[in-house]
Amino acid sequence: MIGFVAFSIRRAWQGFWRNALMSLAATATMVLMLVLLAGFWIIQTGLLSALDFTEQKVEVVANIDLDATPADIAGLEARIRAMPEVTGVTFVSKDEALARFQASMKAQGREDLTKYLDTNPLTASEEVKLKDPGFSKTVADALRKEPAVRNVLDTKDTAQNVKTVTDILRTAGTVILVVIGVIVLFIIVNTIRLAVFARSEEIEIMRLVGASDAFIRWPFVFEGAMVGLFGAAITLTGLYLLSEPIASFMVDFFRVLPLSFGSLANQLILIVTAAGLGLGILGSWVSVRTYLIR
Repeated sequence: MIGFVAFSIRRAWQGFWRNALMSLAATATMVLMLVLLAGFWIIQTGLLSALDFTEQKVEVVANIDLDATPADIAGLEARIRAMPEVTGVTFVSKDEALARFQASMKAQGREDLTKYLDTNPLTASEEVKLKDPGFSKTVADALRKEPAVRNVLDTKDTAQNVKTVTDILRTAGTVILVVIGVIVLFIIVNTIRLAVFARSEEIEIMRLVGASDAFIRWPFVFEGAMVGLFGAAITLTGLYLLSEPIASFMVDFFRVLPLSFGSLANQLILIVTAAGLGLGILGSWVSVRTYLIR
């Protein structure tokens, strides 16, 4: 068995370079598709991470009544923490709310009009973080019944929109990745098929002298694996050389989350290698099988 595998690999290597132009065309096609696959996967991962990050930031804000006492606020906060839908609550005083507003105006380059007021117009609030954005309505309705709460900023629509966008992107991303895989398989199958046809006379001679289908098939399968591995190696090398520009792009594009190219490296290596190797083997198997059953 080991001798047969070694023979098949040697034949595959010889066949790869014997039909160098065809093999390089197949490898170039593989590289092109793997780059497309890797690029889309990086962008999709970034977008999904951004949406997950946004989901975590969805919260319910309860503005405190002006007449509420410290005891009322403490009791309200204790009841909020006891809610099963809540992961945390942060009290924001009037002074903190004003400081946040002033910092926001400064960051936007807009004039802070609060400096012309005699008193602080903002109210204290409780910022409630949720276990899931879907709990927004339940928590908001409960807070509206609290006597110490003046009003509630209901973010259920924002939460629902975030979940809808996330679900659509995940579904669309999966469909697009499947379509890309089918395109890669189609191109590789036809490229390897051309290589098989180019060696049809050699195959016919082998069949005439009694060679089995496995004896004929496996060198081509290993050749397809070589195409996949070479394509994956070239793709990963290119991504490595371009890692800094890619990382800079991701930092600029996905500003809302701590995502870097380095954090995706292991998964990217696995996906590109598996896709290249799998598609190369599958494309060769299908091509040779179609020829042998004629």
